[in-house]
Amino acid sequence: MQSTVLERQPEPESTVPAPEATQESVPKTRTARLVSLDAFRGLTVLLMLLVNNIALDTQTPAQLMHAGWNGGVTIADLVFPWFLLCVGLAIPLSTASAKKRGVPNWRHELRIVVRAALLIAIGCLLESATEKKPVFSMGVLQLIGFAYLIGAWLSDLSKKRRIIISFAMLLVFGMALKYFPVPGAAPGAYSETANWPAYMNTTFFGRYNLEGILSAIPTGALVLLGTVFGDYLLDRQKTPIQWMTFSSISGLIMITAGIIWNLSLPYSKTLWTPSYILFSGGLGLLVLTVLYLTTDAAKKTKWATPLVIFGSNAIVAYTVPIFVKLTILSVWTVKTPTGTEGMLDHTLHLLKGSMGNFAGGWIYTISYITIWGLVLWALYSKKIFIRV
Repeated sequence: MQSTVLERQPEPESTVPAPEATQESVPKTRTARLVSLDAFRGLTVLLMLLVNNIALDTQTPAQLMHAGWNGGVTIADLVFPWFLLCVGLAIPLSTASAKKRGVPNWRHELRIVVRAALLIAIGCLLESATEKKPVFSMGVLQLIGFAYLIGAWLSDLSKKRRIIISFAMLLVFGMALKYFPVPGAAPGAYSETANWPAYMNTTFFGRYNLEGILSAIPTGALVLLGTVFGDYLLDRQKTPIQWMTFSSISGLIMITAGIIWNLSLPYSKTLWTPSYILFSGGLGLLVLTVLYLTTDAAKKTKWATPLVIFGSNAIVAYTVPIFVKLTILSVWTVKTPTGTEGMLDHTLHLLKGSMGNFAGGWIYTISYITIWGLVLWALYSKKIFIRV
């Protein structure tokens, strides 16, 4: 979505926000499309649609629900950090493309700000549709916008500096979570209700509807780490074996660091603890490595086309289903023998009433994902890619 309009292009450079290039030299990058990166983004979007639209009530598998406090990490908990990793991975690709087009430095800086602002604005629009009144607050897209802003602005630093800054951000954030004094609680208190971000949200950020803004620190660190792996992935001087070795070892190191850190600061998606960032990000790297091995390295890419389709219009896949639910499916009503109910609830009740809660719920979820998959396929087949 360039300036929030439709574009018809040969292929999207990226379906997640990424900055334009600077005038400084950049490493030579691979000229061919990296199907593994598109497929990883598509897998993340597909999991997002599944988690957001599961309709099994108490029969929902635990892995498709977010883990409770000190409950570990589920598949549902991996969606958001994997998308942030995708954002970081895509930044070098967009930067190299813009560099090739000779985009000036001032435009590079402006595009970073504009793209972040658009993400925040779209997120506020969704929140406003949910509340049915104008709202400025922190949500998924708003957090992505701030994290992208951090990662994109620092992406022109050397890989070594980016790694150091990323881990420094996680370390400082983790130390604050663990040791920042919370008034009214014992020194070093850390629980679901008594923690540093909760105190800051209540005392300071809440009055400005910015609860959760502190999460931009660890999520920005993850995006920044993603740019490092993206640079390495796109460097055509690296062989497939070198990339897979680097990504798999890096992923294992991150997972191990996350597991160790979890012993003192447990995984928490709500607080974006460093242990959670490292563990989920490391798993994402391993998944990307497998996808790279089975597509780009093996030169067998056709099987990944469905995933690529889901990832080709990520902003559409996230925002449009939510907006349609809020403005149409939950608002339009259907007459029933007992009165009226929303179209979405009516459809779900019919399916569960005729097929049972489990079968009916799955048919609803799969059908809903399939419908949006067809929409994304139509856009993909016409080479229409909506980007921020």
